Amino acid sequence: MTDLTQIEFSTWLADMRPRLHRYCARMVGSVFDGEDVVQEALAKAAEAYPAASPIERPDSWLLRIAHNTALDAIRRSKRAAAFHSDVELPDAVDERESADARVAATASLAALLQLPPVQRSSVVLMDVLGHSLAETASIIDATVPAVKAALHRGRAKLQTSSEIDVPVLDEDERARLRDYADRFNARDFDALRALLAEDVRLDLVNRTRLAGRKDVAVYFTRYSELPDFHVTLGVAEGRSVLLVRKPRDAAVAYPILLTWRDGSIAAIRDFHYATYVADSLAVS
Repeated sequence: MTDLTQIEFSTWLADMRPRLHRYCARMVGSVFDGEDVVQEALAKAAEAYPAASPIERPDSWLLRIAHNTALDAIRRSKRAAAFHSDVELPDAVDERESADARVAATASLAALLQLPPVQRSSVVLMDVLGHSLAETASIIDATVPAVKAALHRGRAKLQTSSEIDVPVLDEDERARLRDYADRFNARDFDALRALLAEDVRLDLVNRTRLAGRKDVAVYFTRYSELPDFHVTLGVAEGRSVLLVRKPRDAAVAYPILLTWRDGSIAAIRDFHYATYVADSLAVS
């Protein structure tokens, strides 16, 4: 990558954001936590770029930053019991390799989370994002034989992965969300503004953050200008969420997360400007 202007570099980062999210969401096992990792990785890339330029393989450079940021997040959350390289396996031709790769490419976030991080990153980079063995080894700072071993084992484990227990959802929260959805779809935004806590926080992902009832109230004004948008209640990653659908489109466009405190809305996380998260989101 030759030297870019700040605008060009920012545009490139924005273009890479959906790809980074596909990787980070699968590494940390959550669409929502994955977006936090993406934001942290992009901040690190912006800080490192002046000293790193020129960059020979920019996509791999950025994915390496995202990979290391995801590993830090896994360590912090203690989602992995240990971080160690897999023992290298001898090269072998496995007639099931293509079938295993297809399973890996479509595996759920919960299934991928059952793999050790080295296996997980190898599977995602190769079977989901389409990187070569050499590129994958460079991104995760491993040898090609180690990546082969991790890929082999990861694919095999996904073939026999067990179903994840679905947690029991809080019925009170579901009732609050049903009421919210009914009022939203009826365009009764004054009633929704009345539910905002005084210190409510809004995260309009990939666009802006606001705090306080007065400033966050404007959020509903924006939706009042989109009369055909509607929301339904759904379940994603073990929690109740609101699913937004665009006009004349049955598919889920993006989710909205609400956090409640004493019956009031304490936080809103809206993915209107980060619709790429829907590509990795399993909802019911």
